Amino acid sequence: MKQIDINCDMGEGMSNEQDIIPLISSISIACGGHTGNVNTMRETIQLAKKFSVSIGAHPSYPDTINFGRVKMQMDESSLRKSIIEQIQTLVKIANEENYPIKHVKPHGALYNEAAKDYKLAELIGECILAINPTLSLWGPPQSALEKAAATLNIHFVAEGFADRTYQADGSLTPRTASNALITNEAECLQQVGQLITENTITATNGQVIDCKVQTICIHGDGPNALTFARAINHYLHKQALLLKSPHESA
Repeated sequence: MKQIDINCDMGEGMSNEQDIIPLISSISIACGGHTGNVNTMRETIQLAKKFSVSIGAHPSYPDTINFGRVKMQMDESSLRKSIIEQIQTLVKIANEENYPIKHVKPHGALYNEAAKDYKLAELIGECILAINPTLSLWGPPQSALEKAAATLNIHFVAEGFADRTYQADGSLTPRTASNALITNEAECLQQVGQLITENTITATNGQVIDCKVQTICIHGDGPNALTFARAINHYLHKQALLLKSPHESA
């Protein structure tokens, strides 16, 4: 049976988390950069543990004002320190809850910049090595994050998106564009189905491009997050596809 991981960004102060988590297999938890604190981290970990959902860290540029979605000019040392502190905070709480984290997925602008900037991707990888080299790094397929993971011998998990449109170069459409978000359930399911069955996505210009992924993300702060999670979960059952974290043994 073919398997796929469905993940969601969590611990971001949304009221839908307890409803979404049972429908998915992995979550990335905000750890103070763009939002989140020790209380939200612990509550989210406890909820994930209750439903046996795999967890990871979701570090960001330290920018709560812009929710981590704007590129920041930071010196390498300061950014490295911030990322390590964010991940370590979550690791500590997760270990206290006896439910260790499995992956690191950058958030927002940090994710998008690291996808194309090898030096930044390498810095994130080095942060992982400094904390726990067995953690996997998540990012877009064929990105600088994947290249850095290979160079640093870090396990990489390729990610696609259920609720974002793509450009012809494989990057996400910038949020400043009017067509950046998928808000229609049918379009969401079409993209998810295409990612799973064909390992491709259709860009906004109509071009079909390769996009082989192991996990598909629903943004937890999206207005349709719960609706999409329910629809995708139903689709997977209907298609006899196994919902499973990439960190679970086959």
